[in-house]
Amino acid sequence: MTIPSADRLNENNQEKQLLLPDIRIDRKQAAAAQVYDHLRSLIVSLAIPPGSQLPRALLAERFGVSQQPIREALLKLEEEGLVDTYPQSSTKVSKIDLQNVHEAQFLRIAVELEVVRTLASQADRLDFFPIEMLITQQERLLQRGDIAAFAEADREMHRTMLDLAGVPGLWSVIRSRSGHLDRLRNLHLPTPGKARSVVEEHKRFFDAIVAGDPAAAQDALRSHLSGTIASVEDLRSRHPDYLTG
Repeated sequence: MTIPSADRLNENNQEKQLLLPDIRIDRKQAAAAQVYDHLRSLIVSLAIPPGSQLPRALLAERFGVSQQPIREALLKLEEEGLVDTYPQSSTKVSKIDLQNVHEAQFLRIAVELEVVRTLASQADRLDFFPIEMLITQQERLLQRGDIAAFAEADREMHRTMLDLAGVPGLWSVIRSRSGHLDRLRNLHLPTPGKARSVVEEHKRFFDAIVAGDPAAAQDALRSHLSGTIASVEDLRSRHPDYLTG
């Protein structure tokens, strides 16, 4: 899966036709859950941009399933605010809702500030090798220009931090509320210099954690999580059809 460049996103914005490859699911597992995971990934990565139609018949054909699991998956996506359903009409990918973005940002900051405080307070007892390796992986992916894989490694790093802090169950809560925020971040990430700044910010709060400095780790994390929000108006001006609120 590839996150389009900023120029490509503008091109996609002119044509909202759904381009979806055939995706065959594992018949041994629940179909609706797999359809949901695939569609959510495509929507959050902006491979399916805001405003795109999601015809159930076409989705059923592409996934090789009946329309029932498609309906179940779309209902779950609607609950997250990632699609809008119009009765007897159509289902479309929603625009990025800035109120939802701010709420998800508030949640992430509240949780992750406590996470980095916990990690830094226990620096002498914890093994931070998994986080260090994910930051190294991000540097390599950035050098290769693989922004989609870079974004995935970014999410995995933040999830790993919750694991090390002893609160792995909170990741599913954050994920369920972060669809709009993650789309905004993926819209911002192709901006020249943005991915490099993300790596440097990760290094700053990681170094503070390893040094056992909770206050410095929290300051660095707060700055890191605020970067995309600070760029909202620029992103809105460049992608006016993608944002609302």
